[in-house]
Amino acid sequence: MSFRANFGVTQVKRKQRRKLDCEEACLSIGTLPRSPVSAFVFYSKSLVLFVFSAFILLVNAGQAQTTIKKFDFGIGKVAGGYTAVTEKDVYTTEKGYGFEPGQNVNCLDRNDKNPLRSDFCASDRPFYFSAKVTEGNYKVTVTFGDKSEATETVVKAELRRLMLEKIATEKGKYRTETFIVNVRNPNFPGGEVKLKDREKTMEWWAWDDKLTLEFNGARPTVAALEIEKIEQLPTIFLMGDSTVCDQPREPYASWGQMLTRFFKPDAAVANHAESGESLRSSASAKRLDKVLSLLKKGDFVLIQFAHNDEKEKGEGTGAFTTFKASLRQYISAIRAKGGIPILITPMHRRTFDESGKITNSHGDYPEAIRRAAKEENAPLIDLTALSKDFYEALGKEKSAVAFKEGDGTHHNNYGAYELAKMIAGSIREQKLALSKYLIKNLPEFDAKRPDSFEAFAVPASPLITDIKPLGN
Repeated sequence: MSFRANFGVTQVKRKQRRKLDCEEACLSIGTLPRSPVSAFVFYSKSLVLFVFSAFILLVNAGQAQTTIKKFDFGIGKVAGGYTAVTEKDVYTTEKGYGFEPGQNVNCLDRNDKNPLRSDFCASDRPFYFSAKVTEGNYKVTVTFGDKSEATETVVKAELRRLMLEKIATEKGKYRTETFIVNVRNPNFPGGEVKLKDREKTMEWWAWDDKLTLEFNGARPTVAALEIEKIEQLPTIFLMGDSTVCDQPREPYASWGQMLTRFFKPDAAVANHAESGESLRSSASAKRLDKVLSLLKKGDFVLIQFAHNDEKEKGEGTGAFTTFKASLRQYISAIRAKGGIPILITPMHRRTFDESGKITNSHGDYPEAIRRAAKEENAPLIDLTALSKDFYEALGKEKSAVAFKEGDGTHHNNYGAYELAKMIAGSIREQKLALSKYLIKNLPEFDAKRPDSFEAFAVPASPLITDIKPLGN
């Protein structure tokens, strides 16, 4: 027999042997169809099994993406699907939720039929509650109210970001509110943010693996809480210095931690500003890299520097040289990722002349920002001009009510709130793309006619410091 003929016979024998092996294997598990009818039944069952398995996988995947942490506060009956929280639940890493240590909270039950409204936790002073989460944006839904008494609650998140302002309920009435909290950590693919010592201590709540809520007000009360991670939410990133960042303790405050108050729960505000930073030092600390690693197409980045940039020395350093060049690099990097940069000129320091007019302590830096915005066709919010009107409207002496006592650069809660209102108002007035995320009832604001300091009602947070923020 020729080689070709022998090869053909061998191939036929191999195919027959493989068929026999397959038949024996299939018979051993009872799955081989022996007739057209049994074949139909066999393949029908296989298809049903496949579809069912795929369905289960999809359901499990959906559950993993939409997992909601639900907490029922109080000592009464626990609502289905919720985790009970009483004053005994102090936060630990192992538990993953609870009141921060040292909180004076009283948890009660009014014996109502509705388990979510029957009981609650309240206090006569501010208190903190934390839940362990991963980095991302979270939709937070809180139910307020008490069957027997009136309540009044202000909610802040992480490092004193103002989320809800004076949520009041009458006796026997309830109210549910939703807001968005951004949680972050220092890591990103290929590196990590170079944190300052203060960020590892008094500012650590801005970087840890917890979502922390501050319940403040005349009678802070919480009946129920839900925390849900939202993957594709538009994000508004903030970059800047001590006048922008989340100041950790009273009496200091920034417009960045007040801006959250003026946005709907359709977008998140992620504050990556830090005390003492300039454009170049912020980039060196990899804060820009961190923002770029998170940036999605259509996200916004609000940029306000100059207070510290203007103190940098060296040959060629200046507003129209190194500062402007760095600003354009930021714009280019953000746009390359599909982001939308918005430039903000720095607010004035509290420096008046003898005639009661603000003097410019920033030199050419505000103008450098204006020119960069024009050359790059980027939106601009002129906080330099707006703050001038604000301070002069208050007057040389009374303008002190907007600042930390004895400080002409850093603001208190009132000053920071008014500046945030100016920025939100400018966004709306210019009809920027960001304006669609502003709250519908955003109050009208004229920097020349600021809100009364005496009527300002956002309460101070319990933690205080005498340590001045970096930068001046």
